[in-house]
Amino acid sequence: MDITFKKSKNALKKDIQRRYMELEAMEGQSLDIGKCKMEGKFITISPECVRCNLCAEECPVDAIADAKATRPARLLENCVKCEICAQTCPIRCINVVESAATIDDEVKYHLKDMKIPHRTLKMKNIKVDSEKCKGCGTCVRFCPTGAIRLEDETATIDASICIGCGACANVCEEGAIKLERELGPVIKTKELLIDQEACVACQICEENCPTDAIRLEDEKLIFSEDKCILCEVCSTKCPVGALKLKRLSHES
Repeated sequence: MDITFKKSKNALKKDIQRRYMELEAMEGQSLDIGKCKMEGKFITISPECVRCNLCAEECPVDAIADAKATRPARLLENCVKCEICAQTCPIRCINVVESAATIDDEVKYHLKDMKIPHRTLKMKNIKVDSEKCKGCGTCVRFCPTGAIRLEDETATIDASICIGCGACANVCEEGAIKLERELGPVIKTKELLIDQEACVACQICEENCPTDAIRLEDEKLIFSEDKCILCEVCSTKCPVGALKLKRLSHES
């Protein structure tokens, strides 16, 4: 997805005035909107979610609500945009989108899907306990590769096309499916750059880091690369730009 759409500056002024028309200070006054540009990033989970719960299991800050047979996984407000969920989703239904809004003579919005590399996922062993299976077919409905079918009211799995996502095991209310799988490591797509000279020892990064990967010691930033999940918290909250997150080039 790479979408750009525009609207007139006057239309934006009317939207703002309409929203704040209840404020007396805005009534009868002209609204001057200067030139500016705002950039951001957001993550979405599409309805195609197969309920495997890999994203929820791998989220380092517990920012994803578990998927159920009746609902897909859901991002919570404490998401720190580390992108690990997007790397982990076996069917790429988690999207990372860059957004930009530019105000000049007109208002321009731009949305672009980011290319996120994918962790390796391999099924090692999977089996169905025929005594527990009730033949409800829920596993068949959510299998993304069509590896499961019902035979004599019992689920059977074609291991040759199973990708090991675990959707079937997660939605099975009887616990009839057992899976062993291998999930590869998180791929490093960003690098945290630290400017010790610019740091003013305000401790905002230490107080807000969700994994305790950064701390202040003798007015110097101490960084633990092993703990860092390369989210956007410290770099966006640093008031002096001493921390910057640089995206690395990679093959998706």
